[in-house]
Formats: sequence, C-alpha cells, structure tokens
Amino acid sequence: MARRLTPTYHLVEELLTYTSKLIVQESGSNLVAFSGGVDSSLAAALVHQVSSNHERMNARAVLGISPAVPAHQIQLAREVAESIGIPLVEVRTEEKMLEEYVSNTGDACYACKTALYSALEAVTNYVDGEMAGDGDGYVLFNGTNKDDLKDQTRVGLIAAENFNVASPLRHVTKDEVRAAAKYLGLPNWNHAASPCLRSRLAFGVEATQSHLKLIEDSENLVRQALGWENEVTKNMRVRMLSKSRAVIEIDSGEDLEVSRGKIEEFGIPETLRRIGFKGGLAEVRHFKSGSIAAVSSTRSYQDESIIHIETVSGVTDRNDRIVA
Repeated sequence: MARRLTPTYHLVEELLTYTSKLIVQESGSNLVAFSGGVDSSLAAALVHQVSSNHERMNARAVLGISPAVPAHQIQLAREVAESIGIPLVEVRTEEKMLEEYVSNTGDACYACKTALYSALEAVTNYVDGEMAGDGDGYVLFNGTNKDDLKDQTRVGLIAAENFNVASPLRHVTKDEVRAAAKYLGLPNWNHAASPCLRSRLAFGVEATQSHLKLIEDSENLVRQALGWENEVTKNMRVRMLSKSRAVIEIDSGEDLEVSRGKIEEFGIPETLRRIGFKGGLAEVRHFKSGSIAAVSSTRSYQDESIIHIETVSGVTDRNDRIVA
C-alpha cells in the first residue's frame, strides 16, 4: 500500500531540502550544537540524514558539558543521539570562568553561547583529524526555530550570528518542530522544554557552581514530591530569587492546591532552607516560561555589538579521551 503523503511528510521533506543547502559537502565537517532538547535533536537528525547521503558521513552532534546542564539532561542527550545514529562528542565548556556569565546581569546567555560555539570550533580540529579528508571548511548548526527569533530575551542568538551558526529550523514554529520530530521517530518529540539551569536564576543572582547545583538538587527533590521522577511532558522549575529565596513553578495544567499539598507533605520547604535556600520557599505558582528573564540594557537580539572573550575547553569523546 502506498504511503499517504501527509502535511507532516511535506514539512519534513522541505526541512531536508533546506538542510541540504546549508551543509558543507563531503570534505568538510557539520557540527550541531546539541542539548538533547527537541529543537537541537531535530536539527541533528536532519543534518545527519542529509550528510549520510554522502560517501563520507561528516556530521557530529556536540554536547556542551557544564554545571548548568543537569545530569538527567546529559543522559537524555546521549540516548537521543544514539537513537538518531549521529556520533556524539562531549565538550567541557568554560563559561563559568567568564564574568559576564557569572554576574548574570543580562549577558549570561550571550557569554555562554559564545563559549559553546568557541568550543565547537575547537572540535572541528578533532573531527577533521578523525574523519580523514581535505578539511574543506565546516558549518556549525543549532536548533533555533522561528518562534525563538521573535524573543528579544534570547541574546544567545547574537552569539550564533557572530559565529555564522546556521539553523535548519529557522523557518518553522515550535509546533512544527514537534510534529517533524514525531514523524521522524525522535524519542523526545513531546518532552517539555529543559533550558539550562542558569535560566532559573533571577537577574543579578550569580551563576555560581554552588547555585546551579542547588537548583539541580532542588528540582530532583520536587520531582520526587510530585511523583514525577519519570515524567517528561510536564514543566517544573525551581527558581532562585534574590536573598536566597526559592520559587517553585508547576505545569499550568496541574492543580496548584494539590501540588502545594504534596510539596508540604514531602517537607520541601524545610529541606530547601536546609540545603541552601536560606530565604525559604517564597511561592508555589504555575509555570511561565521566562518568568524571571531579563534583557541586557546594552544588548538585545537586534543589537550588533560584539564582545571578545577567550575560553579554555577540554574536549572528550564518549570514552573520556582527551581529544583537543
């Protein structure tokens, strides 16, 4: 029986055609900034599928490892990369050494993405050496979609422009991303968004390793309290406000009173204070994306200003060999 050509089929075909125009051909390298989220996963799947049509498969997914990436997200990224079939390189990024990042006063995302793309450029030397070829350049990819481009708080997009990062998804919406990911069988097509842990920190709360670890540990505790250890489709955040106060945000589809009851019963308020939220639990409320985001007074997505920073990155493959 002939396969019915659905609208999603045509969407995926259009994405593959567009991706084929972006990639560098057989003698170069195509590297995808990969987090395990649905956007970068779809970008990786598209780049992998298109490059697999060449005699020399030259695509890699690159996962940035830092204190801002929780352990469960790293494991998910590994599983999704394996599902796609794209080789995965893990690279330690050093945004924690940058004042713009640690101060968290509006340019943290820009500094973080600059560190990430600098690390990806360093990976190209390793990839070109491992994949014997003439090394005819490289292309860096991310999973920026059409909806992202409308968000002025995403100053990391400026860093992407500075590094000439391409996105196969820039002309499709988030809903279309999920539809295409489902069509291609990506296991995380319906997962809730999982941005880096730094995004939980209110403007001016320093992005230190201890703060990021506190957020990760706290979110794990709240998941246990709600019985969400294996829940992947619902949003939940523990946010850190000034004076070490915590805010818990629960998926908008959940009954807040029921959720508050579970959190109280599990002893979360006392535990949060004990492990580092000295100001205690200020509120349990419904989740809102970017609820504590701030735009730099000197930088927005339309701004063309550039800062120059240096990063020191160690690159490892899945066997933890030092490769760059």
